[in-house]
Amino acid sequence: MTPAPAPQWPATITLASGRDCLERYQHWSAEAFITADIDFLLQHRSQFMDAMLQQLWQQFGLASDQLCLFAVGGYGRGVLHPYSDIDLLILYQSPLTDAQQQAVRELIQLLWDLRLEVGHSVRNTAECLAQAEADVTVATSLLEQRLIAGDEPIAQQFNLLIQQQFPWTSRAFYQAKLAEQQSRHQHYHGTSYNLEPNVKSSPGGLRDIQTIGWIAKRHFQTQSDESLVQHGYITAAELLELRDYHDLLARIRFALHLEAGKAEDRLLFDYQPGVAARLGYGEPGKRSVEAMMKDYFNAVVGVNELNSMLLQFFEQDILASHAQLQRQPLPCSRWAQEKAQQQGVTKPEPMFEQIGQSIAAIEDHVFNTPWHLLEFLLVIANHPSISHIQAHTVRLLRHARTQLRQPLSSDPQCRQLFLALLRHPHGAGTAFRLMHQHQLMAHYLPPWQQIVGQMQFDLFHAYTVDEHTYRLVRNIHRYRGAEYQHEFPLCAERMAAMDKPELLFLAAIFHDIAKGRGGDHSELGERDALNFAQQHELPPDDGALVAWLVRHHLLMSVTAQKRDIHDPEVVKQFAEVVQTSTRLDYLYCLTVADIRATNSTLWNNWKATLLENLYHATKQFLAQNKPNAATEMRHRIHQHQAHAMGLLLSAGFQAQAIQELWGRFTADYFLRHQPEQIAWHSQHILLVQSDEQLPLILLGDENNQGTTELFIYHLEHEHLFAAVAAVLDSQNLSIHDAQILATRDGYVMDTFVVLQHDGQPLTDSRHIESLKQQLHDVLRKRQPVPSGQRRLPRRLRNFNVVTKVDFVSERNPRRTAFELVALDRPGLVARVAKVMQTLDLNILAAKITTVGEQAEDLFIVTSRRNQALTHEQKQQLREQIITALDD
Repeated sequence: MTPAPAPQWPATITLASGRDCLERYQHWSAEAFITADIDFLLQHRSQFMDAMLQQLWQQFGLASDQLCLFAVGGYGRGVLHPYSDIDLLILYQSPLTDAQQQAVRELIQLLWDLRLEVGHSVRNTAECLAQAEADVTVATSLLEQRLIAGDEPIAQQFNLLIQQQFPWTSRAFYQAKLAEQQSRHQHYHGTSYNLEPNVKSSPGGLRDIQTIGWIAKRHFQTQSDESLVQHGYITAAELLELRDYHDLLARIRFALHLEAGKAEDRLLFDYQPGVAARLGYGEPGKRSVEAMMKDYFNAVVGVNELNSMLLQFFEQDILASHAQLQRQPLPCSRWAQEKAQQQGVTKPEPMFEQIGQSIAAIEDHVFNTPWHLLEFLLVIANHPSISHIQAHTVRLLRHARTQLRQPLSSDPQCRQLFLALLRHPHGAGTAFRLMHQHQLMAHYLPPWQQIVGQMQFDLFHAYTVDEHTYRLVRNIHRYRGAEYQHEFPLCAERMAAMDKPELLFLAAIFHDIAKGRGGDHSELGERDALNFAQQHELPPDDGALVAWLVRHHLLMSVTAQKRDIHDPEVVKQFAEVVQTSTRLDYLYCLTVADIRATNSTLWNNWKATLLENLYHATKQFLAQNKPNAATEMRHRIHQHQAHAMGLLLSAGFQAQAIQELWGRFTADYFLRHQPEQIAWHSQHILLVQSDEQLPLILLGDENNQGTTELFIYHLEHEHLFAAVAAVLDSQNLSIHDAQILATRDGYVMDTFVVLQHDGQPLTDSRHIESLKQQLHDVLRKRQPVPSGQRRLPRRLRNFNVVTKVDFVSERNPRRTAFELVALDRPGLVARVAKVMQTLDLNILAAKITTVGEQAEDLFIVTSRRNQALTHEQKQQLREQIITALDD
């Protein structure tokens, strides 16, 4: 469909008429975008700017036989996005006259006043070559220069000199552009799977496609992409595939510029719904965004594969490095050898060879037999020095994928090899990475195909489901590596003791495989795991364990972070679901790896401590043959007291003074604190001579949890929690756990676990002293409780979380527990505490959990008379919290 005619430049371009024409053109572009081909739009905008510049060149009297106006960079390629830079080169033969210099200044000033992003340089040929020699970016822009206005003979001579005297050899230019790409990728942590990717510069983005073109243009001295096909570096099908990826990414970038109203290449949350709508994915919302991002991520994965393959081809040709490397035939796997012997072949011929750190197929037809694809991976696992696949073999793999007519798992030989790979000590390392990277996993397991590129529009999941699952498998594999064992010693120890670690890898593969289908992904994934176990003829007990792990893969994380694991009843309920130490070991290792693979900012020492404490408590519970909860509570209190007493006596305190102090404390205090904490609190309280010295404020990490513990000992103080929460928020600190306890004689002992917003403990001495002083002044009422509210961060403004307050069962009948789900925001806990202060309620405990943009917090409260809330009080609390948070 042909769009309506575009606006034309007026006969004389002034500031007013130019702005009007540009505004009308932007509206035309937005309308034309709905139906027009992206190449047409990009070229049309470039031609539209050409017409303007040609007219202004005449208008400012610059039409001289001594000057040329060139487009360079992206504009030189003849394509422009709505707010792309317009990069210009004014080339002169003789120095500019004063009049010409003034005209150039006025021309550029008008372009800036028209709000165009213009970059320009005024140089002669020698200066161009000198700048190009000094800067590969300038050299690259000269490869794509295009005459807009001026003397054509001068332009032709300039083109000839650029070709003849280009200051970068093919080798040097390739190495410089490769280093440039590697540096750019490193800026994005080497991954395409960013929540808010840069469509132009992220790995697999438009810049990676352009890099291939630049190197080809320099090497073949051509402006045509088709030259890659003519010289045998890319097939016609691969070129078409690359163009399809380019068109999708270019359409996303074009829509992004329109949506942002400026030059913006970051696909920020702010713009994703609007961009998805402009691209025709449906009304703005979560579903349309996830559909768009699925296409985006599939495209960048394809670009990454082609970019890597083609650059490797260039390296082999330009650097001639491939020919210098020794070729080492690689023996077939044990499985393949045994298969050959069954067929009467004593020693099968190698199918693959190692060239440097790459693996290559010896014969082009090797992948015509489907099970050879899995054999290929098993051979990689047998040789840990292999890091990548040789370029020609990547092409063979890509062709083999297109020839598959059924999933690889439908072949019994492939199934045997896949299990052999998972059982191999190195199978989940490089081999699994390449299996994921080159889409063989999607061709092995049909359900995996559905999660490829499956993005979740939230702040919790930083990666697509397939990339997250790959990272989870990688994390588990690292438990085996000696260089990583110090990071997670308990996981390494438990995994080393497993008889069948491959079951842990299978649980990892299936834990999220049903996401995006609707329904409970844990239940659907459990069914998929059982089907896999049956198809692969796993023993029934093995299949049942994998299925159980998939069904309950969130159980340990939820229990540790959202429940009071100091309560033996909570541990008992968790242990009753787990049932066996074997399940506990697998679940613990899976949970740690899962959290770390979800989002790099999620994991911290506090979470590690919670999970490890729950693991040990459950292990002890299962070993004691399910003891009575009350008996277990008394035993733990006695243990804590005995250990803390030893620490205090060794520090020089008297047993009688310690016993007198502890006589004022409740049993709950000893249950909920570790011996090191009890000793730390006690020794400082024992040194308090009078109430005038209060509040006692301690900050440290006596429990070695990698967090900051704030302990406050004070006379009974109304709404102390609300005051402390407000101070912590004003200091940009977040509460992760709180225990509000009272002594038997009118004092409070409140413990808060706090972290900075980057998940790190508070270590700066000046910040610590500032916090102590502010807390002291507020609690002594020397200064008011902070009341300012910080602005909602940009990334949170695009999410709508319905505030919910649900009351849950609480073991103590005199207490009320409720769960709060709300949009996470600065000062959330302080606002909730303010509501409870207004309603005259006591906060006894709080567990604060942030899941991306969503806060999922647990509070335990009582009325002013230390009773559970009535139905009316619950309703009032729910209404006021929702009102306070939704304002």
